[in-house]
Amino acid sequence: MKLIGDNNEFGIGEIGPLKGLSIDDRPDLEKCIDSVCHELEGKEIPQKEALLDWLKSNIDQDFPSIRFGVETAILDLLTKGNMKVFDCDLIDSHMPIPINGLVWMGDESFMIEQIEAKLRSGFDCIKMKIGAIDFETEIKLLKSIRDRYTKDEIVLRVDANGAFSPRDALNKLEILSSLDIHSIEQPIKAGQIEEMSNLCNKTPLPIALDEELIGIDKKEEKAILLDRIQPQFIILKPTLVGGNLSAGEWIELAEERNTGWWMTSALESNVGLNAIAQYTSYLHTAMPQGLGTGQLYYNNIESPLVIEQGKLKYDHSLEWNNPFD
Repeated sequence: MKLIGDNNEFGIGEIGPLKGLSIDDRPDLEKCIDSVCHELEGKEIPQKEALLDWLKSNIDQDFPSIRFGVETAILDLLTKGNMKVFDCDLIDSHMPIPINGLVWMGDESFMIEQIEAKLRSGFDCIKMKIGAIDFETEIKLLKSIRDRYTKDEIVLRVDANGAFSPRDALNKLEILSSLDIHSIEQPIKAGQIEEMSNLCNKTPLPIALDEELIGIDKKEEKAILLDRIQPQFIILKPTLVGGNLSAGEWIELAEERNTGWWMTSALESNVGLNAIAQYTSYLHTAMPQGLGTGQLYYNNIESPLVIEQGKLKYDHSLEWNNPFD
């Protein structure tokens, strides 16, 4: 989306709900975007300090991807439309962000091939999707990786996407923990609060909440969820939780509870990835982030964002190919 200000300056944001997961993945989304833009027309644009409250007051919580797009466009406009939405070391100090490499589950040779390619590319943190095939086969594949690479050589994260049942989840976590797994994302489906709380209390393997955070907007409701479940980590996807500033609210609450966190992109183009990466850098975290999904595009918007040696960097020798020029 394009937000026009004075003197023909404009800011750019991305509205890109993730199909099948975003709560605003709906057939009438374009009409909803038009309606929101109509409602916002003529309203005074807030400064950054008041932006989160302004977004919550003006855009319904059922439209997190619209909030993310409007938030980014406003922040871009406030800096005269130069695609810099946060002061951050990524741009100002040329400091790259370490990221995890994503490996898709498959047969042993396919997975080893992917991991070796990631290692050659400089990654030392690997995230693997599990839950799509037989669990015993997945364990065998993970074990074959650990037999080749120690935890000092590769940090292994796994993402179950809610594939385990509450009944057998703890047993599976115990098996996974023997393989020096860093953490597991969303072992059971979101919405099973008591079951997830019980798992986080008993788990031998750190649990990271992901889909569990979607749809929760009020700060007090976020605090209640964290207090009830007490996860070891939370994972923030700004497109799904209502923007970077809303993710920051989660992070503030998590840090108060000594809960770890990291940021993850959700198939945004480089416009959305740029905003997420800048905010991540602004927060000064050293943990590997999940910011590499833009590589899956074949028609992405050209930008200074590049991945080198397992890190996302901002190459000042490259320029933006502005989609609105």
